[in-house]
Amino acid sequence: MEKIYTIPINEAFDATSADPALGCPLCLLRHREEERELDLILGASMMEPDIRIETNRRGFCGRHFRMMFARRNRLGLALILESHLDKIKEDIEEPPLLRKTGAAASGPLRALGQLEQDCYVCGRIDRTLARMTETLTWLWESDAGFQKKLAAQTGFCLPHYRSVLSCAKKLLSKKQFAAMYDVMYGIETAHLAKLREDVSWFCKKFDYRYEEEPWYDAKDAVERTIRSLCGEEEKEGKTT
Repeated sequence: MEKIYTIPINEAFDATSADPALGCPLCLLRHREEERELDLILGASMMEPDIRIETNRRGFCGRHFRMMFARRNRLGLALILESHLDKIKEDIEEPPLLRKTGAAASGPLRALGQLEQDCYVCGRIDRTLARMTETLTWLWESDAGFQKKLAAQTGFCLPHYRSVLSCAKKLLSKKQFAAMYDVMYGIETAHLAKLREDVSWFCKKFDYRYEEEPWYDAKDAVERTIRSLCGEEEKEGKTT
């Protein structure tokens, strides 16, 4: 029986099996979670004290700052920035004596280094995706219908292919893991072979001998390959 925490996973796998152009189902899940988190942080969560303390401390990566800016809630973003700047000022301050003796900067530089590596939204998404990956593994083990949905996929990005199988290896029996691995390996090798074929045809289309040939599926081969190698949502200098 479907439970509320399995609904997003089933919906994403249904969507990508029905329309392979949507790509990796885990990337689709991540994108939907990202949109939800950005809506929350500029909406209901913005003025909650516990969350504001966390966003002041952790900040956001450049990608998520730009996505918040694009949502056109300039006042909401400005309020977040106001208190975040106050926290940064506090973190980089050193007593005058330390500045004079040359012992300054170790604390502030450490704090700024941590800030460069952190992002409130990335952290929330990563934790949610980790839980969803565990749920996905449980669905494989307990739901024959989900096994068919997984087998109907046309490919995963490499980061999510690795993360799903790594989780499954920890949580499943050897027999169950071997069965899941065989299915996912078959999907992924076919996916990579198709990408290789399309990229090769893309290259050939720049040879005058193939000028009049159709593009087939190769027009967006470069973009699709990059998404498959790196995932739909690339982080920009911040990890959690």
